[in-house]
Amino acid sequence: MSKRIVIALGGNALGSTLPEQAAAVKITARAIVDLIEDGNQVVVAHGNGPQVGIINNAMAALQKEDPHQGFTPLSVCGAMSQAYIGYDLQNAFREELLDRGICNMPVCSIVTQVEVDPADPAFDNPTKPIGKFMTEAEAQDYQTKTGNPVKEDAGRGWRRYVASPKPKHIIEAGAIRALTEDGHLVICCGGGGIPVYRTEKNHLKGAAAVIDKDFASELLAEQLDADMLIILTAVEKVAVNFRKDNEQWLSAMTPAEAREYAAQGQFAPGSMLPKVEAAVKFAESKPGREALITLLEKARDGIAGRTGTIIRAPETH
Repeated sequence: MSKRIVIALGGNALGSTLPEQAAAVKITARAIVDLIEDGNQVVVAHGNGPQVGIINNAMAALQKEDPHQGFTPLSVCGAMSQAYIGYDLQNAFREELLDRGICNMPVCSIVTQVEVDPADPAFDNPTKPIGKFMTEAEAQDYQTKTGNPVKEDAGRGWRRYVASPKPKHIIEAGAIRALTEDGHLVICCGGGGIPVYRTEKNHLKGAAAVIDKDFASELLAEQLDADMLIILTAVEKVAVNFRKDNEQWLSAMTPAEAREYAAQGQFAPGSMLPKVEAAVKFAESKPGREALITLLEKARDGIAGRTGTIIRAPETH
């Protein structure tokens, strides 16, 4: 039975340089179009970690060369990353669709804003490093000039740190839904979306923050009334006791089991933990919804129940 599926692409689906991205999106397109060929309605969200960092560094270098340029807000760097990742993805998807004789499916990328709460506690404790490494003196000078917080990063040098607030609303959800229902393959919510918050009247202001792409994809799936959320990552299944002698790969979890494993510290923060948390939230958001965590190339098998980790709430009678 066909499903409406939101897919969250991990960094391994995009590469970390322009040539790597151009090659990676071809592999990504084959796996995604497999799902479309099976009759599913697909919406694609993606990360932007390496890409937004490259853009941020490039704009910082430009400002250093020409001080009249001023500092480029992180929200603008995020918009740039969405456009150039979307450009490669949509061309790879279009080519793959046409190669398979699917000629009536337009592909488009939407520069997507995601509303956050300016009072989110995350803004008081920035946890996401971004941009180049600096010496302590360079970092303090940068902080003085820009007001952006800096921290020492695991003994490797100093970097700018930004907040990671929870997403509250996908601003362009209506456009994404309309295009999807009209038969388009939509690429959106790049890098978790551009974080914005409402100021006076109807103005949306960009926030110096990074939204976790798994949480943004989960919210998108809820707003689109999707049947399934697929979070693609670097492992075929979720594991407990990961990389230990008693490692155990999980084919399925209930939300309660996932929360218990998380309480035991089984899932690494900033890695598997947000994926599991996002999967649990979606699985509990409405009866019949389920989430799948697996490898890109295993997505088709995962939907069929042959691999991956499915998170599904127990049926109630």
